[in-house]
Amino acid sequence: MPGKRLGIVAIIAMMMAPLAVQGAARSQDAVRYRWTNVKVGAGGYAPNIVFSPAERGLAYLRTDMGGAYRWDGKERRWLPLQDGNATPSYMGIESIAPDPRNPDIVYMAAGMNARAPAAMLRSADRGRTWRTTPVPFAMGGNEDGRGFGERLAVDPNRTRRLFFGSRHDGLWRSDDAGATWVKLASFPVAGLGRPVSRKTHGGVAFVAIDANSGSAGAPSRRIWAGVADPGAEHLYRSDDGGETWAAVPGPSLLAAKGVIDRRGVLWVGYASGLGPSGIKTGAVWRYDPSGRGLDVTPPGWRDTGAEGAFLGVAVSPMLPGTVAVSTVDRYRHGDSLWVSRDDGGSWNDVGARSRRDVSQTPFLLHEGKGADFGHWISGLAIDPFDPGHVVYTTGATVYATHGLRGTGTIDWVPWTRGIEQTAIITLVSPTGGAPLISGFGDLAGFVHEDLDRSPRPTFVDPYMSNTNAIDYAGLAPNVIVRSGSLYLDRPRHASMGRSEDGGRTWTEIVLPPMGNPPRREDLNGDWPISVSADGKTMVVATPVPQVSQDGGRHWSVVRGLPGGVRAVADKLDPLVFYAVDVARGKLLVSRDAAISFAPVTGRNLPADLAPAGRQGREAQSSLLAAPDRTGTLWLQAGTRLFYSADGGTTFAAAGGGLEVELFGLGRNGVFAVGTRGGVRGVWRSIDRGRTWGRIDDDAHRWGGRYRVVSGDPRREGRVYLGTDGRGMFYGDPVEAR
Repeated sequence: MPGKRLGIVAIIAMMMAPLAVQGAARSQDAVRYRWTNVKVGAGGYAPNIVFSPAERGLAYLRTDMGGAYRWDGKERRWLPLQDGNATPSYMGIESIAPDPRNPDIVYMAAGMNARAPAAMLRSADRGRTWRTTPVPFAMGGNEDGRGFGERLAVDPNRTRRLFFGSRHDGLWRSDDAGATWVKLASFPVAGLGRPVSRKTHGGVAFVAIDANSGSAGAPSRRIWAGVADPGAEHLYRSDDGGETWAAVPGPSLLAAKGVIDRRGVLWVGYASGLGPSGIKTGAVWRYDPSGRGLDVTPPGWRDTGAEGAFLGVAVSPMLPGTVAVSTVDRYRHGDSLWVSRDDGGSWNDVGARSRRDVSQTPFLLHEGKGADFGHWISGLAIDPFDPGHVVYTTGATVYATHGLRGTGTIDWVPWTRGIEQTAIITLVSPTGGAPLISGFGDLAGFVHEDLDRSPRPTFVDPYMSNTNAIDYAGLAPNVIVRSGSLYLDRPRHASMGRSEDGGRTWTEIVLPPMGNPPRREDLNGDWPISVSADGKTMVVATPVPQVSQDGGRHWSVVRGLPGGVRAVADKLDPLVFYAVDVARGKLLVSRDAAISFAPVTGRNLPADLAPAGRQGREAQSSLLAAPDRTGTLWLQAGTRLFYSADGGTTFAAAGGGLEVELFGLGRNGVFAVGTRGGVRGVWRSIDRGRTWGRIDDDAHRWGGRYRVVSGDPRREGRVYLGTDGRGMFYGDPVEAR
C-alpha cells in the first residue's frame, strides 16, 4: 500500500511540476493589488461611538486596536479612517472629538499603551487625511479604562481650543486646534506618571464643556473633568475656563463617563474599577449648572444586586431630561440599558423588551448561545437629530435601533457594515473546499465559504475562544485539524479538534496523559497539531510528541522528534513530515508517517537555527511545505528565507534582499511581510524568492499590525493577510479581475 500511495503522489507531482517551473521562469513585476476585507462584521471591542452635533447622519466610532471609522450616510457604510497609517500604536484610539460647529473637522487622540508612541491626529476632511502631532503624554487606547471618556473635548464657543485628559500626566489644553499642547498646572490632579509595569492608570477620564457658559468666539467658562485615579475626590469643575478648579462632592467611586446636555446639566457614570472587566459596582449622578449633585442610579439596578457599573451614558439634545445609561460587568442578571425621560426621576429597563436580529452577522452566535444584550458595553449614544435612534457598542459589535421612543418590543440590529475589527491568529487556504479557514482571537475561527458574507460559526465541539493552529490534508483537504486555547469560564474537555467535512463539524481530539505524575498536556492549547497529506496521520507537538494513524483513536510516542517541535506535513506525500530541531541545528525528516524522525543534510542552512524556533502558541510556523510539489520546503530563520526543492537535502537563499517577518505560500508564488530598502510592506515573489515586488501601497498599511500571510493554492496571485485589529484581507492582482 505505501508503494501505491507514493505512485499517486509521483503522478500528481509530475502534473504540477510544469506549472511550478513556468512560474519560476517569469520575471518579477510590480503588480498593483486590490484589497478587500474578508467579511465578518465588526467583531472587536469598540469603546465608544460619537455623533457629530454639526450634521445629521455623521458619526464616528473608535476601536481599541483597529483604528477609527466614520459613518457615511450616502454610502450607507462605515469607512475606515486609518488604513494608510503605518504606525501600529496609532490604531489604538484613546478618544475622538468631532468639531461641534464644522462637520468637516475631527480630532483623535491615538496611542496603544503607555510604552508606545502617542499623537494627536487632526483632520479637516472628515478623516480622509490627517495631520499627526506626536505628544509627550502617553495614552492607552488598548489598556484598561478605554471605555471611559471622552477625554478629548472641543470648546463649542471657541473651536480652536481643545482640552485633553491624560491617563498619567494630568489635564492639557491646546489653543491652536491641537497643534501644540500645554499642561494645566492649576488642575488639582497632576497625574501618577507612566506606570512601571503593564498596569495602567485611569487619569483624567473625561472632559465636558458647558456651551452655555460662553458665547460665539469667547471661550466657555464652565468645564467639568472626571478623575479615575485613587483619591478622595473624583470630579472637578472650573468656572473660569480652566484657570482654577474646585472639587465637587460625589460618591467614593471613579468618575468614568461624563456627558453634558444643552441645559448645562452634567450626567456622570461612576465605576469601582477601570474595566471593561473586574468592575464591582457603580452609580449614576446628575449635576445641575450650580454644581449640586443628585444620585439618580436606576432602582432596578440596585434591586438586582448593584452589580457592575455604568460606562454608557447618553443624553438627547432634542429632548432635555432624556438620558440613557447602560451597564457593564453585570454578569448574574446580564447587562442592560435604562432610559429616563424625567431627569432620572424614574427609569425604564429596556433590556427585557429588546430583541436582536443577527442574521446579517451570524458569527455573533459563535459561543453557542443566542444573541444576548452584549458584553463590555461602554459606548452609548443618542442621535442628536433623532431621539429614537440609539446605538451602543459591545465587545463584538455595534447595535442600533430606531424605535426607542416606543413602549413595545425594541428591535436592535448590528450597525456594522464596513467595520472589520478583529485579531487574526492564523489562517490556511486549503487545496480544496472553502477558500479560507481562519483562526481568530476571542471569536474562535470560521470556515469562509464566501469571503464577502459573514460566516456562521462551526468551530464547536470543542469550542476554543482562540484558535492558535490550523492544518489541512493536502490530498484530502476536507480533513482539517485545529488547536486552541479557552479563556472563557467553561468546562474544558479538549483543546484540539478534527473535521472530515471541511470544518463544518468536528470531533474532539484527546491525548493520553503523559509525564510523572501523568497530566493532560493537550488541555492548555499550547501545542500545534499537523495532519498528513492523506489525512490519516496526526502529529501533536506536546512535550512528548504524539502520533496517531487512525484518526485519533490510538496514540504513540514519536521517535526522534524533540518535545514542543512542530511537525510539517508534505502536502503531496502522506508518508513524509519535516521539522526543525533548533537545539541541534538540524532539519529533521520522517518517511514513515511520523513514526520516527532523523536528521537530513540541510546544506547551505545557517549553523544556528535558533531564529527558526518561533516561540509562543500563536506563532506561525517557520517551516512550510509547498502545496503543489512534493519535497519543496521553505524555511525562515530570523529575517532570512531559504528554499529547498529536494526534501531538505540542500537549500538556497531566497530572501532577495528582503528582511522577512512572515511568509506564506500560494500557487506559483511566495508572499511575505518584510522590509526592503527601508520600505516595510507586503511582497510577492514568482521566482523562488530571487526578486520581490511590493503588492501593498501607502493607502493600505493597516497600522502595520500583521499576524499571518498566505497565498491561495488554487488561485494564482491571490493572497490572504491577517492583521491584529483590522481583520483579514484578500488581495488580487488588479489585472486578474
